[in-house]
Amino acid sequence: MEMKIYTKQGDKGGTGLLGGHKVKKSHQRLEAYGSVDELNTWVGMIRSYPIPNIEADILIQIQRKLFMIGSYLAYDAENATKPVSDLPMINENHVVCLEQQIDRMNEHLPELSNFIMPGGDPQSGACHVARTVCRRAERRVVALCESIEINSVIIRYLNRLSDYFFVLARYLSQHNKTKEILWKNEV
Repeated sequence: MEMKIYTKQGDKGGTGLLGGHKVKKSHQRLEAYGSVDELNTWVGMIRSYPIPNIEADILIQIQRKLFMIGSYLAYDAENATKPVSDLPMINENHVVCLEQQIDRMNEHLPELSNFIMPGGDPQSGACHVARTVCRRAERRVVALCESIEINSVIIRYLNRLSDYFFVLARYLSQHNKTKEILWKNEV
Protein backbone atom coordinates (compact mmCIF):
# COMPACT_ATOMS: atom_id res chain seq x y z
CA MET A 1 0.00 0.00 0.00
CA GLU A 2 1.32 3.42 -0.97
CA MET A 3 1.54 5.95 1.85
CA LYS A 4 0.16 9.37 0.96
CA ILE A 5 1.97 12.40 2.30
CA TYR A 6 -1.25 14.33 2.80
CA THR A 7 -3.94 13.26 5.24
CA LYS A 8 -6.36 16.22 4.98
CA GLN A 9 -6.65 16.02 8.78
CA GLY A 10 -5.19 19.50 9.26
CA ASP A 11 -7.31 21.31 6.70
CA LYS A 12 -9.39 22.99 9.41
CA GLY A 13 -6.44 24.31 11.41
CA GLY A 14 -5.95 21.45 13.84
CA THR A 15 -3.42 18.70 14.30
CA GLY A 16 -2.85 15.68 16.50
CA LEU A 17 -0.13 15.44 19.13
CA LEU A 18 1.74 12.22 19.85
CA GLY A 19 -0.90 10.47 21.90
CA GLY A 20 -3.78 11.55 19.70
CA HIS A 21 -5.08 14.70 21.39
CA LYS A 22 -6.11 17.35 18.83
CA VAL A 23 -5.00 20.97 19.22
CA LYS A 24 -5.10 24.10 17.10
CA LYS A 25 -2.06 24.68 14.89
CA SER A 26 -1.55 27.95 16.77
CA HIS A 27 -1.08 26.05 20.06
CA GLN A 28 2.05 26.91 22.09
CA ARG A 29 3.26 23.33 21.80
CA LEU A 30 3.22 23.52 17.99
CA GLU A 31 4.99 26.87 18.09
CA ALA A 32 7.73 25.20 20.14
CA TYR A 33 8.23 22.05 18.11
CA GLY A 34 7.61 23.90 14.84
CA SER A 35 10.50 26.24 15.68
CA VAL A 36 12.68 23.22 16.49
CA ASP A 37 11.71 21.70 13.13
CA GLU A 38 12.59 24.95 11.35
CA LEU A 39 15.93 24.97 13.13
CA ASN A 40 16.54 21.38 12.03
CA THR A 41 15.93 22.45 8.44
CA TRP A 42 18.48 25.26 8.75
CA VAL A 43 21.00 22.78 10.13
CA GLY A 44 20.39 20.70 7.00
CA MET A 45 20.96 23.82 4.93
CA ILE A 46 24.33 24.42 6.58
CA ARG A 47 25.26 20.80 5.83
CA SER A 48 24.38 21.33 2.15
CA TYR A 49 27.31 23.75 1.80
CA PRO A 50 30.91 22.62 1.48
CA ILE A 51 32.09 22.44 5.10
CA PRO A 52 34.72 20.32 6.86
CA ASN A 53 33.64 16.70 7.35
CA ILE A 54 33.94 16.87 11.14
CA GLU A 55 31.50 19.78 11.22
CA ALA A 56 29.07 17.98 8.89
CA ASP A 57 29.18 14.90 11.14
CA ILE A 58 28.49 16.99 14.24
CA LEU A 59 25.58 18.71 12.48
CA ILE A 60 24.01 15.31 11.71
CA GLN A 61 24.24 14.45 15.41
CA ILE A 62 22.63 17.79 16.25
CA GLN A 63 19.80 17.07 13.80
CA ARG A 64 19.18 13.75 15.53
CA LYS A 65 18.95 15.54 18.87
CA LEU A 66 16.54 18.10 17.41
CA PHE A 67 14.28 15.27 16.23
CA MET A 68 14.33 13.89 19.79
CA ILE A 69 13.40 17.30 21.18
CA GLY A 70 10.62 17.72 18.62
CA SER A 71 9.16 14.31 19.53
CA TYR A 72 9.30 15.14 23.21
CA LEU A 73 7.57 18.50 22.67
CA ALA A 74 4.85 16.84 20.54
CA TYR A 75 4.23 14.19 23.20
CA ASP A 76 0.86 14.47 24.94
CA ALA A 77 1.38 12.79 28.31
CA GLU A 78 -2.29 13.01 29.29
CA ASN A 79 -3.53 11.02 26.29
CA ALA A 80 -0.53 8.90 25.31
CA THR A 81 -0.62 5.12 25.54
CA LYS A 82 3.16 4.89 26.07
CA PRO A 83 5.11 6.55 28.89
CA VAL A 84 7.39 9.49 28.09
CA SER A 85 10.32 7.33 29.16
CA ASP A 86 9.81 5.34 25.93
CA LEU A 87 10.83 8.41 23.91
CA PRO A 88 14.51 8.95 23.11
CA MET A 89 15.68 11.97 25.07
CA ILE A 90 18.67 14.24 25.19
CA ASN A 91 20.58 14.48 28.44
CA GLU A 92 23.22 16.57 30.15
CA ASN A 93 26.01 14.73 28.28
CA HIS A 94 24.66 16.18 25.02
CA VAL A 95 24.98 19.69 26.45
CA VAL A 96 28.56 18.92 27.50
CA CYS A 97 29.34 17.64 23.99
CA LEU A 98 28.18 20.97 22.54
CA GLU A 99 30.39 22.82 25.01
CA GLN A 100 33.35 20.69 23.98
CA GLN A 101 32.75 21.47 20.31
CA ILE A 102 32.45 25.18 21.07
CA ASP A 103 35.74 25.08 23.00
CA ARG A 104 37.46 23.08 20.21
CA MET A 105 36.51 25.64 17.54
CA ASN A 106 37.11 28.63 19.80
CA GLU A 107 40.76 27.60 20.27
CA HIS A 108 41.36 28.51 16.61
CA LEU A 109 39.57 31.86 16.65
CA PRO A 110 40.80 35.34 17.47
CA GLU A 111 39.46 36.83 20.68
CA LEU A 112 36.21 38.70 20.23
CA SER A 113 36.05 42.36 21.30
CA ASN A 114 33.01 43.58 19.33
CA PHE A 115 29.75 42.24 18.03
CA ILE A 116 30.02 40.64 14.60
CA MET A 117 27.72 41.55 11.75
CA PRO A 118 25.84 38.40 10.70
CA GLY A 119 26.70 37.24 7.21
CA GLY A 120 29.99 36.81 5.45
CA ASP A 121 29.99 33.73 3.25
CA PRO A 122 26.90 31.53 2.66
CA GLN A 123 27.94 28.93 5.26
CA SER A 124 28.48 31.50 8.00
CA GLY A 125 25.31 33.36 7.06
CA ALA A 126 23.28 30.15 7.35
CA CYS A 127 24.85 29.56 10.79
CA HIS A 128 23.71 33.01 11.91
CA VAL A 129 20.17 32.28 10.71
CA ALA A 130 20.26 28.95 12.57
CA ARG A 131 21.48 30.80 15.68
CA THR A 132 18.52 33.18 15.64
CA VAL A 133 15.99 30.43 14.87
CA CYS A 134 17.51 28.46 17.76
CA ARG A 135 17.01 31.44 20.08
CA ARG A 136 13.36 31.64 18.97
CA ALA A 137 12.90 27.90 19.58
CA GLU A 138 14.38 28.38 23.04
CA ARG A 139 11.94 31.23 23.77
CA ARG A 140 9.00 29.11 22.56
CA VAL A 141 10.03 26.21 24.79
CA VAL A 142 10.43 28.54 27.78
CA ALA A 143 6.93 29.93 27.10
CA LEU A 144 5.57 26.37 26.90
CA CYS A 145 7.11 25.67 30.34
CA GLU A 146 4.55 28.10 31.77
CA SER A 147 1.73 25.66 30.95
CA ILE A 148 3.31 22.19 30.98
CA GLU A 149 6.32 20.56 32.60
CA ILE A 150 9.29 20.36 30.21
CA ASN A 151 12.57 18.54 30.78
CA SER A 152 14.91 21.40 31.68
CA VAL A 153 17.85 19.92 29.76
CA ILE A 154 16.01 20.88 26.54
CA ILE A 155 16.33 24.56 27.40
CA ARG A 156 20.01 24.19 28.31
CA TYR A 157 20.65 22.28 25.08
CA LEU A 158 18.95 24.93 22.92
CA ASN A 159 20.75 27.71 24.76
CA ARG A 160 24.12 26.08 24.22
CA LEU A 161 23.21 25.19 20.64
CA SER A 162 22.70 28.85 19.74
CA ASP A 163 26.18 29.55 21.14
CA TYR A 164 27.48 26.65 19.05
CA PHE A 165 26.05 28.20 15.86
CA PHE A 166 27.64 31.55 16.66
CA VAL A 167 31.06 29.97 17.09
CA LEU A 168 30.52 27.72 14.06
CA ALA A 169 29.76 30.82 11.96
CA ARG A 170 33.06 32.37 13.06
CA TYR A 171 34.93 29.11 12.57
CA LEU A 172 33.59 28.64 9.05
CA SER A 173 34.38 32.27 8.20
CA GLN A 174 37.96 31.67 9.22
CA HIS A 175 38.05 28.33 7.36
CA ASN A 176 36.74 30.07 4.21
CA LYS A 177 39.09 33.04 4.74
CA THR A 178 36.12 35.40 4.94
CA LYS A 179 36.74 38.61 6.86
CA GLU A 180 34.43 39.17 9.82
CA ILE A 181 32.82 42.59 9.83
CA LEU A 182 32.74 44.01 13.33
CA TRP A 183 29.86 46.16 14.51
CA LYS A 184 30.85 49.71 15.31
CA ASN A 185 28.69 52.25 17.05
CA GLU A 186 28.55 54.80 14.24
CA VAL A 187 25.91 57.41 13.76
